[in-house]
Amino acid sequence: MMTNKSSVTDPVCGMSVSPAGALQSDFEGQTYFFCSSRCQSQFAANPGEVLAKRAKKEATSIRKSGSEASCCGGHEHGGGRPTLPATGPVNEGAIYTCPMHPEIEQVGPGDCPICGMDLEPKFVDTADQGEDEQYADMKRRFWVGVALSVPLLIIAMGPMVGLRVAAWMSNTAFGWMQLVLATPVVFWCGWPLLVRGAKSFRSMNLNMFSLIAVGTLAAYLFSLVVVLVPGVIPEAFFENGMPPLYFEAAAVIVTLVLLGQVLELRARQQTGGAIRELMQLAPETAHRITDDGEEEVALKAIHKGDRLRVRPGEKVPVDGRVLNGSSSVDESMLTGEPIPVKKSEGDDVTGGTLNQTGALVMEAVGVGGDTVLSRIVQMVADAQRSRAPIQKLVDVVARYFVPAVIVCSIAAFIGWAVFGPEPQLAHAFVAAVAVLIIACPCALGLATPMSVMVGVGRGAKEGVLIKNAEVLEVMENVDTIVVDKTGTLTQGRPEVTAIETFSDWQEADVLRLAAAVEAQSEHPLAQAVVRRAKTDGLNVVEAIDFNSITGGGVRARVDGRDVLIGKADLLDEKGVADVEAGRSRAGSHQAESATVVFVSIDNQLAAILAITDPIKESTPAALKTLHELGLRVVMLTGDAEPTAKAVGSKLGIDEFHAGVSPQEKHDFVRELKNNGKTVAMCGDGINDAPALAEANVGVAMGTGTGVAIESAGVTLVGGDLRGVAAAANLSRKTMSNIRQNLFFAFIYNTLGIPVAAGLLYPVFGMLLSPMIAAAAMSLSSVSVIANALRLRRASLT
Repeated sequence: MMTNKSSVTDPVCGMSVSPAGALQSDFEGQTYFFCSSRCQSQFAANPGEVLAKRAKKEATSIRKSGSEASCCGGHEHGGGRPTLPATGPVNEGAIYTCPMHPEIEQVGPGDCPICGMDLEPKFVDTADQGEDEQYADMKRRFWVGVALSVPLLIIAMGPMVGLRVAAWMSNTAFGWMQLVLATPVVFWCGWPLLVRGAKSFRSMNLNMFSLIAVGTLAAYLFSLVVVLVPGVIPEAFFENGMPPLYFEAAAVIVTLVLLGQVLELRARQQTGGAIRELMQLAPETAHRITDDGEEEVALKAIHKGDRLRVRPGEKVPVDGRVLNGSSSVDESMLTGEPIPVKKSEGDDVTGGTLNQTGALVMEAVGVGGDTVLSRIVQMVADAQRSRAPIQKLVDVVARYFVPAVIVCSIAAFIGWAVFGPEPQLAHAFVAAVAVLIIACPCALGLATPMSVMVGVGRGAKEGVLIKNAEVLEVMENVDTIVVDKTGTLTQGRPEVTAIETFSDWQEADVLRLAAAVEAQSEHPLAQAVVRRAKTDGLNVVEAIDFNSITGGGVRARVDGRDVLIGKADLLDEKGVADVEAGRSRAGSHQAESATVVFVSIDNQLAAILAITDPIKESTPAALKTLHELGLRVVMLTGDAEPTAKAVGSKLGIDEFHAGVSPQEKHDFVRELKNNGKTVAMCGDGINDAPALAEANVGVAMGTGTGVAIESAGVTLVGGDLRGVAAAANLSRKTMSNIRQNLFFAFIYNTLGIPVAAGLLYPVFGMLLSPMIAAAAMSLSSVSVIANALRLRRASLT
């Protein structure tokens, strides 16, 4: 990179910077300049990767600029439901991509040249956590629309039911009042919708916004003519002595569509919760060991090869390898399993996991975007962005419906202008507008949102929470259910399920002494012993001389007795008598996937405790129901093979895989999808988040972690797997209801278009006034609403 230029490009963020006074670093004989220390640190962590990404960005920008014209025309596209212009904070140097067309990439935000949708960041920016101003703006537009549309609707539709709200007003004042109420709704609240409609015509990718723009403007402009030049409207079309107005139709269409946009933006905003919660798993600082001592540094300042100290109770800052020390590390955020893993010299540790008992000195191996946690974050973000829109069916129909309506409207205008009675142009205009009004997508705007809102509410009553509308569409076609074991099939916390005593010891006495010792330990197995003692109502005293023994055990004195708890090998090492007797009786429990803990009192084996994670009582019935629905059930778990086999055999799981990492879970789900399966993934741990997001539908247990819940499309509040069956039934009934609503939304309009165009006039002398056209449109909306409300009584079990 030459230094004699007036400005150069920061290889990290892409900003132009002046070499004079800028931060700089050398790599492979070249000097690179940076706008900030943050960019310089990111570059220093992995220069090769940064330069490769920058080269890709530049190539993409060149490719995009060269192909934009060809992309805008000739590309077949059903539309989708475009999101509205982004107004929130953006990272100008990031790569942005279209969620509908991932082949479109560019540096910085913008619009997709194919469908006009807003481009979204392709890579997660941990620094971008600003407030979503776009969502707030849409809510503001929606509520203003509601505030103006409701009185407008009452004023305009009142006379149809014998209610004249403004009877004291003249017809002229009545029209102007409606004009004043409708204008801000159409041209301020609905301005983004009109812009999208205009873009759809410019690129000839007609969609729902095309219908919205045409119908809204037709209704508004016709009414505007009535108010400004009422004399051009034939008296034969007057209602109650005054020409018809359709301001309320234009305003209501805009308000209903804005409601759908607000719901969609809210769902999209919530998907960021998983990303934010995952990011919070990593600590903000780390303790770096240097030749001059130890210093606390920001996480972004850590480089590969740095030596770091991790004290008890601290989170491991980055991925690395233990240089010295030993400790138990809670890896439940990674594996989902509750039992900590012993770490010592040479073992790998993962950023974000919790160091529990001892101090570790580690070498940083994976930093920045190379950590397991960062990859999980990116996998969640990528999978969430790849979901298909619920409006695809509507947009496919709209692609053909919109041109047909416009052609019919033009044909009606020409026909009346050439062959119609006097005044020809006035009749032609009214007939053309009647065609457009009867085709207005008022019911179309309600068809999907109404069914979704009622269906989601119905599911909530059953404890099935649906994150967004896309889930209902995809869940209908699910044929494979992938489940995690811990917390999904099982309760998610170990419990003492059996106690076998030796010599003359009584179960309660052994449990009381063991609980006194384990009460001073934070180990999940220890807490299971304490919980069992409390459940049995035992009086647990305080232990003294507590000692945590390297090798898997604890020791203390209780009531003057020496109590040792741990593995069989530890008891052998300490010279405890009769350990072999305990081993022989432990086998049957281990075959049932239990962890066996040995208890020695005064150097004599007193009991063995079988500790297991019990299967939920509802799980067998839930799996039976899923099989009856024709769904195949696959279990993926990070647990050991014997445990997985025991659980899988007991429950009749169709297929199981043990020792599976988060990456492998994610890849397994992707492989199923590549093989043509529609997958629902059920889990409750952070380790399940990538697979939950990658699956066609993610189903999280409500008793699980917030990350799992945020990554999933469906949350089962009670953590009951039977909710999966309820979700499947809900999706099928809701999608059926949506299809029925689409029929109602189109049937009145489709049948009314020929009548509105005047085809029956030569035979029957019958004309369809725009007011009757609006009534037909309203009738279709009533039908849609009434049909959607039937979902409230739907049976899901």
